[in-house]
Amino acid sequence: MIASENRGRVLRRLFRRPLTVIGLFLILANIVMVLFAPVLSPYNPEEMHLKDRHSPPSMKYLLGTDFYGRDILSRIIHGSRISFTLGLSVVAGGLLFGTTLGLVAGYFGGRVDSLLMRVTDIFLAFPQMVFAMAIMSVRGQGFGNVVLALTLTGWTAFARLVRAEALSLRDLEFVQAVQSLGARTPRILFRHLLPNLMAPIIVQATMGMATPILTEAALTFLGIGIPPNVPSWGGMLSVDRDFMETAWWSVTFPGLAIACTVLGFNLFGDGLRDALDPKLRA
Repeated sequence: MIASENRGRVLRRLFRRPLTVIGLFLILANIVMVLFAPVLSPYNPEEMHLKDRHSPPSMKYLLGTDFYGRDILSRIIHGSRISFTLGLSVVAGGLLFGTTLGLVAGYFGGRVDSLLMRVTDIFLAFPQMVFAMAIMSVRGQGFGNVVLALTLTGWTAFARLVRAEALSLRDLEFVQAVQSLGARTPRILFRHLLPNLMAPIIVQATMGMATPILTEAALTFLGIGIPPNVPSWGGMLSVDRDFMETAWWSVTFPGLAIACTVLGFNLFGDGLRDALDPKLRA
């Protein structure tokens, strides 16, 4: 239970692992790029310098240019906005829907639990990438469509996690006490059960940021994600995938941006889990 934890001790446990600090640094670096992209970018990300196509890294272009002569550093910085915003949107949508469904299933149990979990299993039966590709092929490219496609499968992790935790809490004395006082079900779910589930939810939300970022990059690389006119890391890989040998920088640096962002959330999520989950500390 987060409220009963000594914040100082939690923070010490969180940051005593070097890998957790590295993960936080990578996340903060991404946030800085998102917030200050216009200031940090040396060029307009859509500005073409056709005479400088596929220029290698230099003082003029720190990370080189792509096939159209666009500055790679500027496009990476602006592409972070797409990846980070999309990740937050998918996680927020999945958290809202999945947590609510998991609370209801875990609290009521029985047929309600069985029905809701079978619905969850149906969505889990489809690989997220395949499901997203099917939706994108019908609805077309676009940021909103990518968010919708990934949210429709991203909620299942929250639902299963919260359901399992709610099942273990519903028979405890504090829940029975508020039931005996005549508290209504929504109040029990969101005022008493949910606060006791925040630790695993926070961990899942942090680690869950990596999946939509990686999946969006894959969808855009395949040409069915973010439109080509919008700076995105997957789009950068798609544009220069045929020039890996002659212009390695045009795909290496966007690939590193994706890898570092995904790694950052995974490392920090692991640290959060170790710091907040009493079962893992035992």
